[in-house]
Amino acid sequence: MSDECRKDSLCVDKDMDIEGSHFIYRQISNKSVRLLDYDYKRCVGCGICVGLCPTKALELGPMKEISTGLDAPPVMMDLEKCTFCSMCANFCPVHAFRMSSEGELPQKEEFPGYDSYVLMNEKCLPCALCRAACPEDAIDVQFTFPKKEQLAPFKEGSEGEIEIDTQKCNFCGLCAQFCEAFLLVEKEATPTDLLPFELLLVDEDKCDYCVICQDLCPEDAIKVTGEKRGEAPEIEGILTVDEEKCTRCTWCQAVCPYDAVDIKKQFEGELVLVEANVDKCDPQGCHGCFNVCPSHLWYVPEKGAKIAIKEDYCTYCGACVNACPKDVMKVLRTKVNHTDIPDSPWAGQWRDAVDSMVTGKRHIPDTSRTLEVAKEEHRETVEVELPHVDGKLLKLARKRIEKAKPLLSNVKKRKSFECGGPEEVNEITGD
Repeated sequence: MSDECRKDSLCVDKDMDIEGSHFIYRQISNKSVRLLDYDYKRCVGCGICVGLCPTKALELGPMKEISTGLDAPPVMMDLEKCTFCSMCANFCPVHAFRMSSEGELPQKEEFPGYDSYVLMNEKCLPCALCRAACPEDAIDVQFTFPKKEQLAPFKEGSEGEIEIDTQKCNFCGLCAQFCEAFLLVEKEATPTDLLPFELLLVDEDKCDYCVICQDLCPEDAIKVTGEKRGEAPEIEGILTVDEEKCTRCTWCQAVCPYDAVDIKKQFEGELVLVEANVDKCDPQGCHGCFNVCPSHLWYVPEKGAKIAIKEDYCTYCGACVNACPKDVMKVLRTKVNHTDIPDSPWAGQWRDAVDSMVTGKRHIPDTSRTLEVAKEEHRETVEVELPHVDGKLLKLARKRIEKAKPLLSNVKKRKSFECGGPEEVNEITGD
């Protein structure tokens, strides 16, 4: 920062750094630093930030090429235009933009954001199913109940039988968390089959038929014949959702067997396939919508259409629309779920920004700093009659002025003229 800026709190510098996939933009004054962190690998190219930006500092990159493999930022920034207003960060549905500040700021500014959430209600056990199903790895579960080895260490030579009722088992995974004799066989989840497991196996070489797993199973899907060697623990654990990773796709809600997940999305709307263009789709050669969709809702059906969707998982971000080279789909938003807009000097701009996410019309403020002057209405010309000028008198007046000029250069004479009466005037002019 320059010496002038250090002395003046109103002087602001800007700079940018690149750290891996992060573009770090800074607005620096002598008292504070505003930092805008853009992770281009996190960005899906939905373009919401581009439409919101009040100074047109953001521009959408070549999304059709990026969605099919080009390694480039989906959004590009003109740092000179950026005012660090935080609209992009507050309304990025995948948290690719993050705004922070350091130092002394005039006051803490409160701006609106999405009023969306994912919450686990009282029905949550918890189990491991949502963690395994989440396509963004946004869910973590730390089980706190004691394991089998703590309650009933393995007993050699035990005899018995164990059976899994596949009709009752929902692959919650609690038995596998409790005892290493159980093994969940993973499979790739798809929009039409969210279950992340296909089999639950028992390694009977590691099972001593202690019967505890039978009592632990919440679905009564395990039957054990053997020597009961302890009481089943209460199912306890801590489930956390990483807000930076969660996209509100609702996969966790759909896969949960206990209706334990409450979700509110950022938008309400509709995703539709354009019938006239669906036949142009080449999902094997393009795959653009698959690659950018934060909800992972696209799939190729076994028969019939070239491409299909599970709209229940859509967050209506619009990334697929920007990526598709054939205009196969449209996203129509009907509502933005957002927090209250505080009464502030910028409230009008925030309301317009929120409305534009539904209407597609953004009223960009005039930042040219030019003033528009209203044109004056046409008025009829009024002819003015000029007074009659007597040539003789005009000539005489000019003669007297020329005669007085040399005398006025004399300070004493000029003062006498300015302070005196007609006699002094006549003395100067000789009249």
